[in-house]
Amino acid sequence: MNREGTIPRRTLYDELVARLRWQIIEGEIAPGDKISERELCETYGVSRTPLREALKVLAREGLVVLTPHRGAHVSMLTAEDLEQAFPVIGALEALAGELACARASDAEVEAISALHKQMAKAYKNGDRKEYFRLNQQIHEAMAGAARNPMLDQIRQTLTGRIARARYYANISTPHLDQTMAELDEILAALKARDGERLGRLLKKHLAHKLETLRAVGSEENEARK
Repeated sequence: MNREGTIPRRTLYDELVARLRWQIIEGEIAPGDKISERELCETYGVSRTPLREALKVLAREGLVVLTPHRGAHVSMLTAEDLEQAFPVIGALEALAGELACARASDAEVEAISALHKQMAKAYKNGDRKEYFRLNQQIHEAMAGAARNPMLDQIRQTLTGRIARARYYANISTPHLDQTMAELDEILAALKARDGERLGRLLKKHLAHKLETLRAVGSEENEARK
């Protein structure tokens, strides 16, 4: 469970959602695990009401499954789920990237560039968890700059479901140099306002994540034999 202590009341709801989300994404609460409301309430120093509201948010994101009278457990994804989801996410992020090239302010592009620099530093330092967090912030920032709330809502619903898989792909991949090079190209396309190129790069980037997960799955299957 979280080791950062109880949560300040002024940031209770948002912070609770964020901490639980990262516990699930980083595997601290594993796929299929039942979520102990009592334990989480004790860990975070909160009552069941805000905790249950936070779990509803995570259920909408696809990270948690709520079952009447049985509580909540962390959702599980099959290989088929990933095969179906990644091409859709790739298409949605490509569209968001194209729109961001046309609609982002110069200040937004600069902010994304600053996040990219922080991410590159985390990559250089071998801090893959921080690298992933910053990578996600960049995707969110580009989606926000697209100025299309409907697109962003659909994108967030699906990206929530595969967030744990994307994290695993970033943490486990031995080809992080290639991934970082792709991200450099993505930033360059955004700064050049080349929407068509950025869309292609984002689709390719997501396709490579799926390839990584396939390879990891094959290795795990071989290890079980």
